[in-house]
Amino acid sequence: MADFNKILTPGDIENGNINVVIEIPAGSSNKIEWKRKLAVMQLDRVDPKIFAKPTNYGFIPQSLDEDGDELDVLLITDEPLPTGVFLEAKYIGVMKFEDDGEVDDKIVAVPADNRNTGNAINSLADLPKQMIDQITYHFNHYKDLKKAGSTIVKSWGDQAEAKIIIEKAIERWNQQ
Repeated sequence: MADFNKILTPGDIENGNINVVIEIPAGSSNKIEWKRKLAVMQLDRVDPKIFAKPTNYGFIPQSLDEDGDELDVLLITDEPLPTGVFLEAKYIGVMKFEDDGEVDDKIVAVPADNRNTGNAINSLADLPKQMIDQITYHFNHYKDLKKAGSTIVKSWGDQAEAKIIIEKAIERWNQQ
């Protein structure tokens, strides 16, 4: 496997696009994480099936969130994408999130070229409210069996807010 942080850029942020590397396919209860120092994907743990990921879960290369990891992405697709796949995505918003008191925001994105939907999803408002509610519920509760109350979705932000968070994460990466 290649070192994604060496071969991929974060993407064309100005024009609303990011590069995303998938860690966890939608529907999986395997917590797979990119290990930057080793440049490999690692199975960190197996979560209970009731907490399977509601979306594909990945990261933006050459970015660092406040938690010290690459900036997370919740990638919405009709079908799960396998671990290690990379794609160009369109960011449509951000889920403001805290994990154990630590900022751990998630950029929400869709494939940049989705001919199935006719590229109809351009903002969080284009997603069904039920989907947002399910994602919120998942992230508020996925650690309940281990440490209840340790995760909280603080709010949802639009594309402009997502862009600011992405730019700050790229800046952090460049300063390391």
